[in-house]
Amino acid sequence: MSIVFITLLFLIIYPYLVYPLILTLLSKTKTQRPAPKDDLLYPVSMLIAAYNEEKVIGKKIVNTLSLNYPKDKLEVIVISDCSTDRTNEIVKSYQPQGVILISQDRRQGKSAGINAAIPKAKGEIILCTDANAMLDQNALQIMVRNFCNPQIGFVTGRTKYVSSSRDRVVEVSSTYTTLETFIKKKESELGSCVGADGAIFAIRKNLFTPLKPTDINDLVMPLNIVKQDYRGIADDAAFCTEELSRIPDDEFQRQVRITSRTLRAIFSNSSLLNFFRFPLFSFQLISHKLLRFLSPVFLILLLTTNILLFPSGLFYKVILAGQCILYALAFSGIKIANRLLSIPISFIIMNYAFLKGWLHYISGKTYTTWDPSGRNPAA
Repeated sequence: MSIVFITLLFLIIYPYLVYPLILTLLSKTKTQRPAPKDDLLYPVSMLIAAYNEEKVIGKKIVNTLSLNYPKDKLEVIVISDCSTDRTNEIVKSYQPQGVILISQDRRQGKSAGINAAIPKAKGEIILCTDANAMLDQNALQIMVRNFCNPQIGFVTGRTKYVSSSRDRVVEVSSTYTTLETFIKKKESELGSCVGADGAIFAIRKNLFTPLKPTDINDLVMPLNIVKQDYRGIADDAAFCTEELSRIPDDEFQRQVRITSRTLRAIFSNSSLLNFFRFPLFSFQLISHKLLRFLSPVFLILLLTTNILLFPSGLFYKVILAGQCILYALAFSGIKIANRLLSIPISFIIMNYAFLKGWLHYISGKTYTTWDPSGRNPAA
């Protein structure tokens, strides 16, 4: 029983501590890859997903048109998912500047919109982004230069979450997002990163495979590219900014949806879990995604095992007491200011979202559309 307890503890910390350490050690054995070429400027089609985004779509288009990239090599396409507000009207006002509007006559979701837009896009590189994601002026150029390597099939940037505080904008970082950035960077150095940031990622148009309406595009598109024996990298020098949601329940529900859609993507592309066909990527996919989403199962088993081991000594009594306290605080709704204490509590809440995501996946619940009030679940 003690061996089971230690094994479960290892499996819980593995995706967050052990896996990054393994990546760090393995990446040191790789030879340095060719440096990106700053003067490489492919024709790019930027796809902006929008649904009822009248509050931000004008700002987004202005941000896009002001990027540090040749105007004659940038095509801007806004995919309006049957918006019912002034989104389409605002986009049309920018048509004299070359902005293209593709308006879906019924709500079909972001993936369906991408399917409709890419065949019409003229660029060799397709960059997918969201209406509320404001790109850094050099982000596009930074991402495109990585395609000088013919084996690179997709490139992802990262999102900086910001919040308005006392009339100024400040970046809001978390242990989770910092760890995600680090892991994707090390995966890129070793082979291919797993997935992309839906607010800012680019692919080679000729590698695009049509999506199912229920697909989570920022994972399925990269997975389809990896299956074609190309790789993807994360370049953290390319970033966009988004306003952080102030409603915790919105973020929780968003994580539930992402979990359910990610599980569907993984099991729908189970060939990538084949160690013989994709030895490195299958290891990364299992370590980065699958084992992380299995954490709530491991936590439940850990608590059960700990209860059974309670009579075995002081160590197990202390660990059980600690678990009970953390669970009580996590589900009490009490805000914890202490950072050391808030990290394990946030971890428990996140795993509760994972667990609900599993239940949605097992029950067959699917998602195709999104609501900007809770931000984009498919982003």
